[in-house]
Amino acid sequence: MDTQGSGYVDPADQWVFDPATGTYVLRLDPGPAGPGPVGPGPAVPAPAAPAAPDLLTGAPGAEPPAADRPAGGRAAARRRAAGGGARRAGGGSSRRKPKPRRSRATLWTAGVIGLAMAAGGTGGYLAFHHASTVIHTVDVGDAGSASLAAASAATNLLVVGTDSRAGLGHEFGPAAATGQADTAVLVHLAAGRGNATAISIPPNLVTDVPDCPVGDQVVKGASGQPFSAVLAGRDAGCAMRLVRQLTGLPVDHVLEVDFAAVEKLTDAVGGVDVCLAKPLRDTASGLDLGAGTHRLQGAQALALVRARTPLPGGDDLARVAAQEQFLAGLLRAARAGGGLSEVKKVTALATTAAGALTVDTPIGTVKALSTLATQLGSVPPEHFTFVRLPVKSAGKGSDGVVLDQDKAVPLLAMVKADVSLSRGKVKPDPKLVGPKATPHDTRVLIYNGTGQFGASQDVLAWLQNDEHADRTTNGGDAPHKVARTTLRYAPNQADQARSLAAMMGLPASALIEGTKDAAYRANMTLTLGADYTAPGTPIGPPQTPPKGLQSITAASTACVG
Repeated sequence: MDTQGSGYVDPADQWVFDPATGTYVLRLDPGPAGPGPVGPGPAVPAPAAPAAPDLLTGAPGAEPPAADRPAGGRAAARRRAAGGGARRAGGGSSRRKPKPRRSRATLWTAGVIGLAMAAGGTGGYLAFHHASTVIHTVDVGDAGSASLAAASAATNLLVVGTDSRAGLGHEFGPAAATGQADTAVLVHLAAGRGNATAISIPPNLVTDVPDCPVGDQVVKGASGQPFSAVLAGRDAGCAMRLVRQLTGLPVDHVLEVDFAAVEKLTDAVGGVDVCLAKPLRDTASGLDLGAGTHRLQGAQALALVRARTPLPGGDDLARVAAQEQFLAGLLRAARAGGGLSEVKKVTALATTAAGALTVDTPIGTVKALSTLATQLGSVPPEHFTFVRLPVKSAGKGSDGVVLDQDKAVPLLAMVKADVSLSRGKVKPDPKLVGPKATPHDTRVLIYNGTGQFGASQDVLAWLQNDEHADRTTNGGDAPHKVARTTLRYAPNQADQARSLAAMMGLPASALIEGTKDAAYRANMTLTLGADYTAPGTPIGPPQTPPKGLQSITAASTACVG
């Protein structure tokens, strides 16, 4: 077993080949316990959760009597199957306390979304029924959305990959043990589904876990914890809350998936083509492949996603790069002709999806999963981007990382605004191209529609003192609050509009040109909206990714290594 300082154990290095079954399984070697995350604080009663939607129709319904429903969801079902009791009261657990993970871990779990539910439309709907499998659900309360949004609205899905051992041989650990958050990927589906961005969150990201309601209790938060500790005594709803706290993006739904599912998924799609720049051999994972293109299935696929030492750099970042390429191939295989179009493969994929996933209650129906699958499948592969959340070292002597704010802030702003990371070099909008008036000749009347006291005066002072646009006027408060900033101007004021847009960082969408020319020395009209933050701060998201951001798309066929 490979250890990495401070007692961290790479979960991928715990997967070993079982000659009896011909598969990779999780072996938990006994050893001294390393330092674990700070456990959750005392639990206190939480307010009663709202009634969960009906699992068949998705419509809101009354909560069934406790005697008529199994408690604890999927994890409790595993404990019951193993002969264990229900989870103890007070937010505790009968399982042993987890260790924090340093591993960058398994980015392939993002692919589970596109693949495990890629049996979309009518074919996927029928396949789920034909598979006769149970869709596992978890009630996350108000952490997410009450229903699946239409394709016309943006949606954020949190995929949590765990190292659960359910279904594995007893000699490799108790089946009842609940997996930890070895990896998390936030998938943003843009409104209209023209693009998608999958942001991987490193498990060793140091953060503050918030207070989280779990059942009828509230588990107290803990500061300075690795992200992987978010499920320690907590549920998927807490992971959703933490990701929203980290990124500022709402998390609508959650999907949990077991690590071993990668074998079943690659088999279901008939294998994944991966190009290797150099031979890759790793005795720890059982990987032994020559240079060139290989179609990987089952155990070989799992060996690749857990390999690290034979890759250039031999570290977790190298592993994530290999996993991104594998994931791109996995998505291509699911979309390829002769794949999902075959009833047998569609059924196998649906069976794998239902068996490997645990989802939040609002999407825990055949209809909802099929609809989500259709939306995911409509994203063009060349605009389905995989990117790592920008991080930097937490400090000398630390095994953790923290957000790199200089890169993370603009990245998340782009994602929130549905800006595709895979557009390449963006041509400037025609509205912003052309001659510009001098600041002195730029006339504008500024209204405050933000609801913030003094915003228009602040912008006026900044324009006059910093930008030397001395012919600006404060119009005071707008008649009502507005969501976005707009600049209205006449055709003969286009040069002034371009000048003001350059000074304030206004996007082309904020510029509204009239049909008639304005009188001599007339003012343009600038109305500040809720997207305004401060004088000098660009209004609207960046249009190009931060420099140095590493990303690939689902269409990428680059070689690993």
